[in-house]
Amino acid sequence: MHSCLRLGTATLLLLAAATSGVAAPAACRNTGNFAAWLDQFRKEALTQGISQQALASAGPYLILDQKIINIDRGQRVFGQPFLEFSDRMAAGYRIKGGQDKIRQHATTFQRAEQQYGVPPAVIAAFWALESDFGASQGKYQAIPSVTTLAYDCRRSEMFRKHLFDMMRLVQRGDLAPSEMIGSWAGELGQTQMMPTEYFSYAVDYDGDGRRDLIHSASDVIGSTANYIQHLGWKRGEPWLTEVRVPQNLQWDQADLSIKHPRSQWAKWGVTAASGSALPNDALPASLLLPMGRTGPAFLTYANFDVYLTWNNSLIYSTTAAYLATRIAGAPAMYRGAGKIPALSGEQAKELQLILIRMGHDVGGADGKIGLATRAAVKQMQMKLGMPADSYPTAELLARLRAGR
Repeated sequence: MHSCLRLGTATLLLLAAATSGVAAPAACRNTGNFAAWLDQFRKEALTQGISQQALASAGPYLILDQKIINIDRGQRVFGQPFLEFSDRMAAGYRIKGGQDKIRQHATTFQRAEQQYGVPPAVIAAFWALESDFGASQGKYQAIPSVTTLAYDCRRSEMFRKHLFDMMRLVQRGDLAPSEMIGSWAGELGQTQMMPTEYFSYAVDYDGDGRRDLIHSASDVIGSTANYIQHLGWKRGEPWLTEVRVPQNLQWDQADLSIKHPRSQWAKWGVTAASGSALPNDALPASLLLPMGRTGPAFLTYANFDVYLTWNNSLIYSTTAAYLATRIAGAPAMYRGAGKIPALSGEQAKELQLILIRMGHDVGGADGKIGLATRAAVKQMQMKLGMPADSYPTAELLARLRAGR
């Protein structure tokens, strides 16, 4: 589920957001008979080596729940400025909570870092954002949710795979069907893994014979580290560092698709957040300006790509990476000079519609400023002779409305 917006975090974003959004369109209708579909699923499961016992155990939960389809079809996509989102999601209690968890489970975190190369703060930040360290894992029976979405026409193939793997979790003895309680879309555990992720990457870190990401902190830590390593984490390398940028910077270089050695950024006047010089080395880094040239500034590295694979929302990924730096001891970021204006959800949607009409592929007019929209914004800023920092402004929207 990490090739698109991660479902566990999508649920979190929907609950956390306070801005208006755009309803996701219903693209299909279910016309097949559910009982016949379920019978075919059971037959196919047996051919895949899933036991009759596992299917029987899960049987009472293999049901169609129209409420889940209604939730899925009624999702609203929200957009928030980075500072607003990060203020809420990287709040002080999560920073302290992460540090407390690292102290509480020091031996386990050290073991995971030694084995998988993932720093404790990185694991703790995902743990905080996905479930507040297990306090908010969801309230839905996961098997009915995944069964419903596997039957539903909108994303059936994807969820059929998850449902098969959910049966394998039952067969392996990791969780009983009654224990599988998570989000409405079937994510499980304290870092909200989809069933296929759970089956493939969960590890028994406490040695009790089960991979229990709902109850076992040790299993959560080890499994999350294992998954992050699988996503491509590079041992010993940074993921994100705050920097200061000069006002005469070539703004079009501030782009995640553009990488320069840190020595080059230093030559251009970029410094560490403290004002000290950047390391004069060849480590490739991109400059990220989530609120434009007057807001916070970060250098991102290869490990930041792991965050975008976990969740391709730029705001979520930047917040998760920033939270990890705070848990690791970094000071609060510079917020910019004064309040930085941000487009409303409706203005962002209007901007996207204009960009689409102009031939830009922004992934749809959903009011959420993601990587594709930022790339199109940069192109238009360059065309109009504006500072090309990829940040959409009311001035840019006004000039696009006027066609100049």
